[in-house]
Amino acid sequence: MADFPFDIVGFDLDGTLFDTSADLTAALNHGLELLGRPPLSVETVKPMIGRGGKYMLQQGLEASGGCDPEVLERTYPELLAFYGDNLTRGTYAFPGLVEAMNTLETRGVKLAIVTNKSESLAVKLVAELALDHRFACVIGGDTMGPDNRKPSPEGIREMIRRCGGGRAAFVGDSIFDIQAARSAGIPSVAVSFGFLMQPIEELAADAVIDHFDELVPALEKLGAALPI
Repeated sequence: MADFPFDIVGFDLDGTLFDTSADLTAALNHGLELLGRPPLSVETVKPMIGRGGKYMLQQGLEASGGCDPEVLERTYPELLAFYGDNLTRGTYAFPGLVEAMNTLETRGVKLAIVTNKSESLAVKLVAELALDHRFACVIGGDTMGPDNRKPSPEGIREMIRRCGGGRAAFVGDSIFDIQAARSAGIPSVAVSFGFLMQPIEELAADAVIDHFDELVPALEKLGAALPI
């Protein structure tokens, strides 16, 4: 069907497409264990996710006894290595995602990912979940250079370019996702089931969904409000 209002729908990865919290928490706790520090719970770690692995480790160190820059730099490669070897042990797609993707694809929409996770890890994760063929491109936190992570709009702009241009919308769970979409000049949808750092209302997204079965109707409503 050619009447769908968006040609491209982009997604954040952690906390939006997939619940990666168990595996990210395990990686963080591996780093903390190496330092003789106590583990943190998944619920404690969730708000630390979204700005890349080093930020998560920094926050985890602060929460478990303090963050020394030298310790951060020394421990980060250990965290990354552990995470890379255990990407999808406890990671799963949020309910309704695959069905929503199927519907969008039947409407002629290209799907893409823009994440602050490193591109190599994001690509590997999606491949391990056997969903790599569903996305036209994966833009990581290092794809556009270290200064262009979300909330920079550059990743979203590159997503649109790689997808061939057209009307786009972006789906995410953090203020960085919503700010990046706004700066790129496209509508945003926030997911209330993600790794929220603040109340969902404070994100000021153009739409909010509580389940992926609400995504396509929300996008249709947003599209109806766009200028022709």
